[in-house]
Amino acid sequence: MKKLIFSLIFFVSFTLPSHSQVKMDDFGRIVLNTYLPSNMAITGEAKKLLETKLKEIASTNGMGGSQANPRFIITASVNVGTKDIISGAPQKTAQKINLTLFVGDAVSNTVFSTTTIGLKGVGTNENKAFIDAFNSINPKNKEIVSFLDEGKAKIISYYSAQCDFITKEIETLVSKQQYDEAIYKLALIPQVCKECYTKAQESIQVIYQQKINYDGDELLSKAKTIWMAEQNPTGAEKAGQMLSQINQFATCYSEVQPFIKTMEAKISADENKQWQFEKKQYADNLEMEKKQRADNLILEKNRINAWREVAVEYAKHQPETVVYTYIVW
Repeated sequence: MKKLIFSLIFFVSFTLPSHSQVKMDDFGRIVLNTYLPSNMAITGEAKKLLETKLKEIASTNGMGGSQANPRFIITASVNVGTKDIISGAPQKTAQKINLTLFVGDAVSNTVFSTTTIGLKGVGTNENKAFIDAFNSINPKNKEIVSFLDEGKAKIISYYSAQCDFITKEIETLVSKQQYDEAIYKLALIPQVCKECYTKAQESIQVIYQQKINYDGDELLSKAKTIWMAEQNPTGAEKAGQMLSQINQFATCYSEVQPFIKTMEAKISADENKQWQFEKKQYADNLEMEKKQRADNLILEKNRINAWREVAVEYAKHQPETVVYTYIVW
């Protein structure tokens, strides 16, 4: 039990969780999420292919990623120009299609950039003709690249213009102790928006410290409450589980060891021998870990970048499927 208290307190402060749904490098850059309206004239395989092509367009041009920020999207509308039936065995359908691409802000329903591409497709039915047409989309098409560049520039302008409003929103969130959401929103500001990004990074460090201080105080308070109610090995183990979650850079961290000593003093005499043995094991493990982590630069890097995990965790719990209700493009 006592070994559990000590080992958790040390190791948790250095170990960061791993998440696969949202990547840390999705923050600090402009990401476009793919969206296709449910009422499009195309369905089935053709629609799936078009969605894949939109993802490919964003990814190929450095703007692909997970739904870390669902606000900015790339979407499309399909208009059939002409449709001809080609006789033969089998009979085929030939279509000329105007594919219009949009980059926009799905929250404010604002279009940032558009472009229209002419496509041709032939297939044994209408769906196959759409598939043939969509397969011809080239993500590196000059018109597409120019269209994305324009959209990217508009997103940068958005952040530049809204930076003061974002700052006020963050202040409100912090005043309500909604630290995770505040860090998440600041983390979404792209690095290319230099002035706003710099301000955001400075704020993140301050807010992250406030977060770990607040969380640490809450955890320490819970640990003390548990121990007061159950001053025995079981209570010490439960309290230790709370203490193990306190970040080593929290202001209350200096109180952890004295509190552990308080619990130690209360452990009954018949357990003291085993307690001393396990405490020695903890001390040996601690010394070994200190030697392994002698490079202070690595430790500092972990501390500085730890806020990114907060943003990742917050984004992970956002809805995987975002419903854009007000799009009328």
